Amino acid sequence: MIDFMLLFFLVIFAIAAISMKDLLSAVMIFSAYSLIMALVWMRMNAVDVAFTEAAVGAGITTVLLIAALSRTKRREENSPQSEITNSKSIQRRLLLSLITVIVTGAMLVYSTIDMPDFGDPDAPANLHVAARYIEKSYEETGVVNFVTAVLASYRGYDTLGEVVVIFTAGVGVVLLLRRRKEQ
Repeated sequence: MIDFMLLFFLVIFAIAAISMKDLLSAVMIFSAYSLIMALVWMRMNAVDVAFTEAAVGAGITTVLLIAALSRTKRREENSPQSEITNSKSIQRRLLLSLITVIVTGAMLVYSTIDMPDFGDPDAPANLHVAARYIEKSYEETGVVNFVTAVLASYRGYDTLGEVVVIFTAGVGVVLLLRRRKEQ
């Protein structure tokens, strides 16, 4: 029952976030969405992913978006009618967007056909990789917790890459938002 409630809140927050004209409200709703997603990850026993979602999704991202809003207007402006040249151009753009979404969705669904069932004990990850991590992570890495061993040692470059992306995004926002001295 709680999983359906979490899903319900995720859908409501997603719809509310994309329909907001007040950008600060949209940022707050996205932050709440991220916190609900952290709860979903906790329910799936993915504590490390939940922690990352809470820290990055609800924490750092919210701060960066609020910082960006401090340098822009809070409310979304309606586009002037003069920019809308003809309705056929808009219809073509909408049709192209719809086709892009349908093709992308079809490719994503097609890519899941070969995936093993969720929780399948005969899945390749459960037969080979997970057993090795559980049995040999301490002797190969010296780390007692094998989840930490996977994140920090086996997937060290991947984790480093994620940190670099977050750092680069933060530096980019700071550079864009820095206040220039008046001369």
